[in-house]
Amino acid sequence: MKKLLLATTGLCALASAPVFAADLPARTYTKAPPAVMTTINDWSGFYVGFNAGGGAANDRWTRLTNAGVPVNALMANEGTTNGGGAAVGGQIGYRFQTGAWVFGVEAQGDWANFKGQRVNLITPTLTDRSRVNGFGLFTGQVGYSFLPNFLGYIKGGAAVVGDRYDTFTTATNVMLDRANSTRWGGTVGAGLEYMFAPNWSVGIEYDHLFMGTKNLNFVNAAGATLMTRSIKEDIDIGLIRVNYKFGPSFMGIGSMGMMGMGK
Repeated sequence: MKKLLLATTGLCALASAPVFAADLPARTYTKAPPAVMTTINDWSGFYVGFNAGGGAANDRWTRLTNAGVPVNALMANEGTTNGGGAAVGGQIGYRFQTGAWVFGVEAQGDWANFKGQRVNLITPTLTDRSRVNGFGLFTGQVGYSFLPNFLGYIKGGAAVVGDRYDTFTTATNVMLDRANSTRWGGTVGAGLEYMFAPNWSVGIEYDHLFMGTKNLNFVNAAGATLMTRSIKEDIDIGLIRVNYKFGPSFMGIGSMGMMGMGK
């Protein structure tokens, strides 16, 4: 009787198994959404542009000799000429973008008219005048692209400046002596650029030029040296820039979809 009961129970279990399996829902497979492609501006490539703005030069005059005679250092400070004016020019460069980071090199040249003057502290009957006629910048850049139309960057490198200095009589405005100078120094700066149309961008930039100290011989109209001066120069420049970049304007970034398994 016991064996008959066990056999009957086993047969019932086998008979009910297909029913439970049939009650389970069938597995279904769903496809992940297609890859979503997004675009950001591509800053890679060569570019050319123009700029306009202004700047200010700070020139500290120190008299070293007067008619060949050394000047006492305690009595050598002639004062500082601070003057500003306009600047306009152009730039050419190349940028390479990897991810959101942008690296580049650039050469820039500008005409300038930064003028300043002041009454000489040693000889008040004289007035000193300085003028920056132009400047060039040769720099490297490191930037970051965001939002996605903006590029912020910092820059640094070499600077060259063309200057003219002269001294004239305060009362009658007659020139006494003058000197011309081309000097090399360094520059650092920062900028923000916005790509407002395919390949076109507009931006603002600030640069500081460290032009150091240079000794200059001031000569009169006959070419004779009247004084030797040491002039230390620093320049601050603010510009609006417009650039045109050659090459593609956009780069795509996408994520691949995956096959998923669901109920």
